[in-house]
Amino acid sequence: MNYPMIAQVKMAPGKGGKMVVKAFDLVSQEEVKGIVYVTLQGAFKAGMNLAKATESSSWMRVDQEVTVETLETIMSGTESANAPVSATGNEVMAFLSTCVEKRPSTLYIEDLNWKFMCRTAMRGGNMLMTGPTGCGKSQTAIAVAKALGRELFYVNLGATQDPRGTLIGNTHFSKEVGTYFNESAFVKAIQTPNTVILLDEISRAHPEAWNILMTVLDPGQRYLRLDEAVGAPTVHVAEGVAFIATANIGTEYTATRVMDRAMLDRFTIAEIPYLSVAQESKLLTQLHPTLNKKICQNIAEIAGQTRAEISTDAPRISTAISTRSVIEMAGLMVDGFAIEETAQVSIYPLYSNDGGMQSERTYVKQLVQKYINDGTADNLTDAAEAQGSAVPF
Repeated sequence: MNYPMIAQVKMAPGKGGKMVVKAFDLVSQEEVKGIVYVTLQGAFKAGMNLAKATESSSWMRVDQEVTVETLETIMSGTESANAPVSATGNEVMAFLSTCVEKRPSTLYIEDLNWKFMCRTAMRGGNMLMTGPTGCGKSQTAIAVAKALGRELFYVNLGATQDPRGTLIGNTHFSKEVGTYFNESAFVKAIQTPNTVILLDEISRAHPEAWNILMTVLDPGQRYLRLDEAVGAPTVHVAEGVAFIATANIGTEYTATRVMDRAMLDRFTIAEIPYLSVAQESKLLTQLHPTLNKKICQNIAEIAGQTRAEISTDAPRISTAISTRSVIEMAGLMVDGFAIEETAQVSIYPLYSNDGGMQSERTYVKQLVQKYINDGTADNLTDAAEAQGSAVPF
């Protein structure tokens, strides 16, 4: 194989004549093997080809119009007049120059943060995303993997009751073979080159999980010892494997643990804030195009005011309405729920009723009341307005 290479991704006959997605060298038309199927499938669905700068570098998506000559031109560029860039560096730079275009339209995140995350994943680094609950951290990690055309392996550390079993494996016994060791899916994932591994809710993980991950995440070690297996063999993290972790950090998250400083030091950290009112309103309009835009704006403003309140020196509430809750509220209203009903089932239960008229719930009810009967009650959806049908608000 000659590099740099562009692999044309298309349907071709496989075993038994069944049509499958395959890759072919754009120059020689020889079949290119060894590409992870998820990567092939992702490129095919996106209508793109795959490019590889060197034998040891990772596959990246490129437009079908890109030729080998174009790729060589990119690789021969310089970062500055006096600083030549390596092939791998050019590959990263080439992707980052267009990565914002690959960001999902429903994912609202600053361009800098998005490029930073994509770069870290391409380099096989460790990224920790922090932010309030329901702000889209996990979805952002999934979007990064898709943009890179890489396989994603998901581990919910917050729901793990047996860290050793989840991250290393378990010892079993059967009458036929006696005692034997069965390695975990995580062990297989870290041995798959260019995989993105999502360590969700790492701040809720058992401390033993952190201890196991210390050597895995250390850039100078990158290994996992299977001490449950015979001989306690060592498994090394494959080339290009990236780890993206998510964490809720703050006093309101009572089930979380204070993360060890040595563990935090193994990550680069990206903060994911809540969306602005304008962004959240636009998101709701995209997700529910039939929902009246004024209603989308009102829902976003209600959530925005709770976030503004909680950031004051003396907040009257203990938590804010998350983007996840906002999307649920919009879904309820699309299905015909009035705003009062929506608030009753999806907002008020988040707030304590202790204290009577001075309670958190009373404050939130007063906030919601401002958006009732403001002129949007006549039409729940634009579609209903067009048809002349009255929908209760």
